Amino acid sequence: MGLKQATIDFPELSKSENIRLWLPFVLPELKYKYDKLTNYLSVYESGSRPKGGIKDEDEGEAISLGGEQINVDGSVNLSKLPYVSHEFYKKADKGKVKDLDILICKDGALTGKTCLVDFDIFPSKEVMINEHIFLIRGNKSINQKFLFYLTTNNLFQSQVKDLAYKKKAQPGLNSDHLRKIKIPLIPKPTQDQIVAKIEPIEKKFKELKCQITPAQQIINKVFARVFGFDTQEVYTVQKKNYFFVSDTLNYRNSSIRSSVRWHKIAPIQDILYKNNPYIEKLGKYIISTKNGWSPSCSESDSINFVFGVNAISVESVINYDDLKLSIETRKDIENYFAKEGDLFVSRGNTVDLVALASVVKNIPEGKNIIFPDLFIRIDVNEKELNKTYLAYLFNSIIGRLYFKYAAKGKNQTMVKISSDELNNFYLPIPPLKHQQKIVDEIKVELDKQEKTRQKIDAERNKINKLIENQLTNRCT
Repeated sequence: MGLKQATIDFPELSKSENIRLWLPFVLPELKYKYDKLTNYLSVYESGSRPKGGIKDEDEGEAISLGGEQINVDGSVNLSKLPYVSHEFYKKADKGKVKDLDILICKDGALTGKTCLVDFDIFPSKEVMINEHIFLIRGNKSINQKFLFYLTTNNLFQSQVKDLAYKKKAQPGLNSDHLRKIKIPLIPKPTQDQIVAKIEPIEKKFKELKCQITPAQQIINKVFARVFGFDTQEVYTVQKKNYFFVSDTLNYRNSSIRSSVRWHKIAPIQDILYKNNPYIEKLGKYIISTKNGWSPSCSESDSINFVFGVNAISVESVINYDDLKLSIETRKDIENYFAKEGDLFVSRGNTVDLVALASVVKNIPEGKNIIFPDLFIRIDVNEKELNKTYLAYLFNSIIGRLYFKYAAKGKNQTMVKISSDELNNFYLPIPPLKHQQKIVDEIKVELDKQEKTRQKIDAERNKINKLIENQLTNRCT
């Protein structure tokens, strides 16, 4: 990575959004003039949630979309939907979603991620957003689909990063930022023509997406078959609101709570483990655990990188898509560098994402990558426990439901686990050869999905290239 240099005019520095010595993004010269994004919007607003929080189950209520529902491919994730009451939805004066609305993640590690709402695939038309999402709806001067393609383009995303990421704290996009973003002033007939050209690409894109099976579904299917449980039966028990609580409830649940919510894991595990002779306590196999360290990050060149929170994924292999840079150091910094084969678990997140696990593989050559404070590194006895098997198990229905109810925190949008929850996790640990067979079976299916995703990326790149060519006046 080469050294970047820039001359800064101090009078101009005062106009900077964050008053920091960094190289700001400069709008490129295009064949079109620029205008403010908000001049082409009829609505740009965020939503809200009730004080009592969201609900996990449908119960005939209204859908409440958050950052987790925005997929990186620009679609809405409908596999796990949160809900709010009809009463709250009807009283809300902001954040109600319509077909073809564009949703933008406004804070956190995925700030700027966008999606286009397609009501044809929604289970309900009563949909709203929470406070972590911006809803934008174009006026008559812009084609709504074309506006969506602009929000996924590098021109828009670079401005988001320039405004929302250039600070020490967590990135965040606000209304003032939206009013600063500019888009090219493209005539409406030209927008319509571009959208028409994209339609056949979108059709192919959707056909490929229909071939994708979510990673967690693949993992669950293998574990359910191998260990003889019915996932639908598990989810049916999960939806129950009343349970008989015996005086032996604390068994295997040292951190149990007094509410119904915290009683659910006992009957759930009864179903998961009823045909399984291999149940053991994870603490028996853990050699050590270590929380990470979160240094201050910057845009400066540095030999040290830091994992973003989304480096841990359901696919169970660490990804390097969102590395940050840091010039901060400490005497024992080498203890926080990720090593090949390390197993990391997310220490803090929402109830559905806390304790996701991934194994480090194929570290980019020459990169020292720090694992942050929200990661726990787990070292286990590998003569008896395969780390990749353990990661798959953490990310399966077995681990997801245990940590959902064992994690601690009053606010369900940010709960945490510690070594206690890890040590007290009862899970199936068959012989090592059996573990490897499960790993191999899951990996074969996930590899098939990855090939399809590569085809999807190729179609997405065609759309981006078409937009880029139009902006730069190249032949299409």
